[in-house]
Amino acid sequence: MDWDKLRIFHTVAEKGSLTHAGDVLHLSQSAVSRQIRALEESLNVTLFHRHARGLILTEQGELLFDATAAMVKRLDATTARIRDSEDEVFGSLRVTTTTGFGTLWLAPRLPALYAKYPGLKIDLMLEEKVLDLPMREADVAIRMKEPSQADLIRKRLMQIKMRLYATPEYLASAGTPEKIDDFTQHRLICQSSSTPQVAAGANLVADLMSVDIPSTLTVNNYFGVLQGVLSHLGVGVLPDYITEDFPHLVRVLPTIESSEVPVFLAYPEELRHSKRVAAFRDFVVEEIFAFRRRQQD
Repeated sequence: MDWDKLRIFHTVAEKGSLTHAGDVLHLSQSAVSRQIRALEESLNVTLFHRHARGLILTEQGELLFDATAAMVKRLDATTARIRDSEDEVFGSLRVTTTTGFGTLWLAPRLPALYAKYPGLKIDLMLEEKVLDLPMREADVAIRMKEPSQADLIRKRLMQIKMRLYATPEYLASAGTPEKIDDFTQHRLICQSSSTPQVAAGANLVADLMSVDIPSTLTVNNYFGVLQGVLSHLGVGVLPDYITEDFPHLVRVLPTIESSEVPVFLAYPEELRHSKRVAAFRDFVVEEIFAFRRRQQD
């Protein structure tokens, strides 16, 4: 059904006159009359009784007016919400990041974000593939390297390193390695060399694998590596940000670590003024600052 015709019908029903409706709609009386007649023909009903005192709705016209009144009321409420949304944060937000960062760092902190903005609907897409933000495959990305796509706003969040961790239980039973050659007596848990990952982590694993390690467990993401470590299976290569949520893990061979890996948050230029994006960005930045302060304490 043509919304323009419904809008004209609603105004005519409110004003009770083709002339008055035309004044409101900035249309001639004949143009308003043609639209009403076309709407009646499309519905095959008479919507108005015409008499000397003006127009009166028929029974069918009353039914249609009830419907258009509800539509207008809902549109007015939506318009007001949009205008007032400068101070509100609600709606869908598609966030992409790596499986490791998303499961081990971001997801555990989302309850605080939802508590602040309960109207948010976050679609968290965890994968190593770099999604195209300008093509709107996602709204916000957190990546372990600076995005190269054009027309992006980007912010460097922090630097991380891949380090070696094990549980006290594992070390109590297998001993604590003192040098890299001691890995001949230990099981190494790490990402598979065929898994997409940052170069710094892959290089560290390659260096460790240069030693004759009798037993390994390779997983395609850091969440799986962490589960292996927590199950006391061996020494794992993990990002250093896990230490806050798993403080009981023991760092092994403290002199061995990867080079620094930058973490960037990015979103399309066209979302510069999005309240949802701003809320998510500010939340992540605040969590990063708090994380850094706790590391320094």
